[in-house]
Amino acid sequence: MTRLSLAVRGLVTVVAALLAATAASATASATARAKPEPQAPRDFVALNSVDPTIIQEIRYFTPHNFVGEPIAGYRQPLCILTRPAADALHTAQRKLLRQGYSLKVYDCYRPQRAVDHFVRWAKDLDDQRMKTEFYPNVDKTRLFADGYIAEKSGHSRGSTVDLTIVKLPTKPARPYHPGQPLAPCFAPEDERFPDTSVDMGTGYDCFDTLSHTLDPRVQGEQHANRLLLKNTLEDLGFVNLAEEWWHYTFKPESHPDTYFDFPVSRRSLTGHN
Repeated sequence: MTRLSLAVRGLVTVVAALLAATAASATASATARAKPEPQAPRDFVALNSVDPTIIQEIRYFTPHNFVGEPIAGYRQPLCILTRPAADALHTAQRKLLRQGYSLKVYDCYRPQRAVDHFVRWAKDLDDQRMKTEFYPNVDKTRLFADGYIAEKSGHSRGSTVDLTIVKLPTKPARPYHPGQPLAPCFAPEDERFPDTSVDMGTGYDCFDTLSHTLDPRVQGEQHANRLLLKNTLEDLGFVNLAEEWWHYTFKPESHPDTYFDFPVSRRSLTGHN
């Protein structure tokens, strides 16, 4: 065989190998794209299918949160919960409506990928863009030690909700625009970011001891508002996290030992409700 023939054969072999590798890569990519997303168990529902009157302001779908950007896994501004938790909120809402109030939810089921996003952010000590509002008095190096960030969240089990109360009639919340001036989450109500909630003494997700539900420094109307939320929900089986006035878990939990990772979207609930 001539040297030219050998060279041509070698070139053909290389080209064939490259084509095979490209095809394999394309197949792998197609397989990855075709891999179905995790689905919610059948006992998870969209809250607005149980009670469409409860206001939803899903903060982690937006950049107005302590990270400063939409959070991984929030495909739609949707509250998803286990049905027992959603049914209990429906009952609470009926009681509050009779008093001229409505519930407003900030966060419900939270996928594990969102919690992972929080953890990555907490480890990035250079990212301080939302400090002025959400953790003005907390050094970011202390977020894990002080319990503000953890690698697992009860929200991922589907029976925990972050929420507040609004006085009716209410107006739409003012939109947040990234880069706008921020005020501390514990500033007086007329100075911190307005979100239509009754005055709870701090804003949502305020990393400060003033967020403790029964902090003795929170008095008067602010204390009364916290107790209205607390008493209404605890009468129906919810348990408050003492460090966060907005955080409640319905007991007994349907999935006490499972941390789910399906996206927050109606597609995750397809065929469920």
